[in-house]
Amino acid sequence: MMDLSPTTAMWLLPAALPISVFCAWNDMREMKIPNVTVMALFLGFAVLGLFAFGFPQYMWQWSHLVVVLIVGFVLNAAGVMGAGDAKFAAAAAPFVALGDWQLLMWVFAACIFAGFVTHRIAKHSPLRRLVPIGKAGIQAAGSQWACRGA
Repeated sequence: MMDLSPTTAMWLLPAALPISVFCAWNDMREMKIPNVTVMALFLGFAVLGLFAFGFPQYMWQWSHLVVVLIVGFVLNAAGVMGAGDAKFAAAAAPFVALGDWQLLMWVFAACIFAGFVTHRIAKHSPLRRLVPIGKAGIQAAGSQWACRGA
């Protein structure tokens, strides 16, 4: 099993980091992941991966995309995740070496835990008043927005 070397990671970073940050920001803002960002990530690996990996490893990394795309579509069909999330995860999959999957799961777990803690802190602080909570709050926020536009 191959891990990603620091040199390989530095080759891939210029494509992965800015696109992923933009995608996360856009997903939080609009709850949508634009197809253009997924394609940019895909093309970023297609070009930079040739320089970062040897050809056999480069081709093996593409298999990650296929596996994650299939799993993502199944999860989307089950209503567990959105289609944009599935496409983005698939496009990002070639950037992760198979040997680094345990580290990736620790990072994922830390992000889930940090999100949970942040949510709990915000729930019990004055920040809660800034965001409409529940179905009634969302409807009220929508009607306020509609009234402003009129």
